[in-house]
Amino acid sequence: MAQKPSIPKGTRDFNPLEVSKRNYIIEIIRKHFERFGYQPIETPAMENRETLMGKYGEEGDRLIFKILNSGDFVKKVTPELWEQKDSGKLTPVLTEKALRYDLTVPFARFVVMHQNDIDFPFKRYQIQPVWRADRPQKGRFREFYQCDADVVGARGAVQELEFIQLYDRVFSDLGLKGVTVKVNNRKILSGIAEVIGAPQRLTDFTVALDKLDKIGREKVEAEMIAKGIPEASVRKAAPLFDLQGSASRQLESLKAFLSDSSVGMQGVSELEFLLLETERLGLHTASCQMDITLARGLNYYTGAIFEVSAPSGVTMGSIGGGGRYDDLTGIFGLQDVSGVGISFGLDRIYLVMEELGLFPSALSQTLEVFCLNFGAAESRAALKLIMQLRDRGIRADMYPDDVKVAKQFKYADKREVPFVVLIGDEELRQSQFTVKDMKTGHQESYPMEDWQRFAARLRP
Repeated sequence: MAQKPSIPKGTRDFNPLEVSKRNYIIEIIRKHFERFGYQPIETPAMENRETLMGKYGEEGDRLIFKILNSGDFVKKVTPELWEQKDSGKLTPVLTEKALRYDLTVPFARFVVMHQNDIDFPFKRYQIQPVWRADRPQKGRFREFYQCDADVVGARGAVQELEFIQLYDRVFSDLGLKGVTVKVNNRKILSGIAEVIGAPQRLTDFTVALDKLDKIGREKVEAEMIAKGIPEASVRKAAPLFDLQGSASRQLESLKAFLSDSSVGMQGVSELEFLLLETERLGLHTASCQMDITLARGLNYYTGAIFEVSAPSGVTMGSIGGGGRYDDLTGIFGLQDVSGVGISFGLDRIYLVMEELGLFPSALSQTLEVFCLNFGAAESRAALKLIMQLRDRGIRADMYPDDVKVAKQFKYADKREVPFVVLIGDEELRQSQFTVKDMKTGHQESYPMEDWQRFAARLRP
């Protein structure tokens, strides 16, 4: 007996309606990317392993899918190395490639490799799948799409300001009201680590802090201490986790706390500018909120950081995020090229929109006209009509086989086709076709040569 087929955990099949809904989101994101001046690129699904490793921190590295070398991949493994059972030493021998973890590091690699062919500042967008060996759960998959926009070669804070506007425009166009764009600055976090006496533990501090909304304050503080951050330092930082009041009031508290840290004060200044200018420009439907506990666990962020929360009442993690990464291209040999970017989480946005019922009902309508098949001669006449309608941009099709009419009508009904065309023996003799409105049941006949009058009903 054949084994029942399956797919890997954390991956999914998508039916036609799901694909239509995903494409609906993608096209709105793409439209606004291009309105804001971003150009499309694509990079390979796989990268050289060394391109990805060491760019996401220890936790991120563990989630990278490695690809076994082709052929006899154990040939280069010596008996001594095999006996050690040390994955850290075995991995470089067994695998040279890996599936991309995100689109940002491949983009940095792209910039370095093509630096002589692109104009700076370079604004690019990229809509492609990424892979992470994460534990699957609601809104978290092992294969998922990212929709990224990045700018390299521009240091001005206007880029960060523009990204908040881009988030707002996209979510407004999707009808997704009530999203919150949370903002912070990694320089502030660096300043906090410096002031509490743990500058060498910045990565451990931010990785733990990034889990605050997931595991709670008590567990975050316990993780910090377990990572080697002194308990006294954790207690010193604790008041910052409870900052309340207006953004200006929180900023004043930060200025007092970080007064002895030049990098921290620089971060406060940059964040203050971003908040004030966003308020001055205004937003359509999104809100912008300062969140000092926002850390974004990835190591490459150096300045402003963003995270987008779904509307209240929807149980979902972040649906977008990003930040500034001034040093990223330097790891590939191209120094002093600043970068900043954001990402839209397509799969999570889909789940939120599905939960809130925000997809247009027309997306389920993949056909506008469907011709029944009454036989060889009738189908030839129907096919000519179909081709004429298609040339007018109308989505039209015909049942491929001459089967019972009831079965064909049932198929049309399942496809939610609004108009069914009948060309039977009588219509063929009179050189006409009959159109049935599937919603009202009304039927109307047209001469074959007058097909454009019918087409005008669908494409005025």
